[in-house]
Amino acid sequence: MNSNVMFALSLTIMAGLATGVGSVIAVFAKTTNTKFLAGSLGFSAGVMLYVSMIEIFQKSRTYLSAAMGDKIGYYIAVAAFFGGILFIGLIDYFVPSAEGDIGNLNDKDNRSIALKRMGFMTALAIGIHNFPEGLATFTSALKDPHLGIAIAVAIAIHNIPEGIATSVPIYYSSGSRKKAFLVSFFSGITEPLGAIIGFLILRPFFNDTIFGILFGAIAGIMVFISIEELLPMAREYEKSKVTIIGTILGMGIIALSLLLFI
Repeated sequence: MNSNVMFALSLTIMAGLATGVGSVIAVFAKTTNTKFLAGSLGFSAGVMLYVSMIEIFQKSRTYLSAAMGDKIGYYIAVAAFFGGILFIGLIDYFVPSAEGDIGNLNDKDNRSIALKRMGFMTALAIGIHNFPEGLATFTSALKDPHLGIAIAVAIAIHNIPEGIATSVPIYYSSGSRKKAFLVSFFSGITEPLGAIIGFLILRPFFNDTIFGILFGAIAGIMVFISIEELLPMAREYEKSKVTIIGTILGMGIIALSLLLFI
């Protein structure tokens, strides 16, 4: 169990620290390849959508059916799925994220204070959003390491533009690469923090019912993130068909990888 916990935590840390990758891209790259970024976001959405609907929700139904019977288990799995959507939707409503809203970096009318405030508010919003993502990655990896890897990679890709959105305003307001990186880094740390807090609270109660409810909620959370954040953000960066190509490619690759481990 301890080795599984360390593996799951390592994956969660890796996914969370991908915001630092976005930060490095933002402060060192002169230009951003928007097609690559949009395709990567589409790819991440494809992985999340496929793995949520095909794999994670089915695991939720299996665990709950084993604990409560087929009919009741299915009902609770569906309730957990929409409960996860409601949970992350409420977070999104009360803590709106400024992801992707980078603005015109060449606009000299942008004031230093406004940019700095935007950067810190974005970091705060992303940090709060990362809590349930961290628990999703950790729980999945704890129960199914291969599934956990797929989710961690998808969330890591999704976290790269979050790092860009966080660090750009800080960098352009302060001129400090170090400060921009640190703010982005600490917003990503909330992901493993969410995993640890969730694990410590739920650990005494772990059984098939709890895992089933968690998997149902995780599936809902990931579907919401894909539809509400990843796909619109990808379209914002690039209007071509690269987003849908990336999405289908993500679905195809994760489907193949899951088939190989049947």
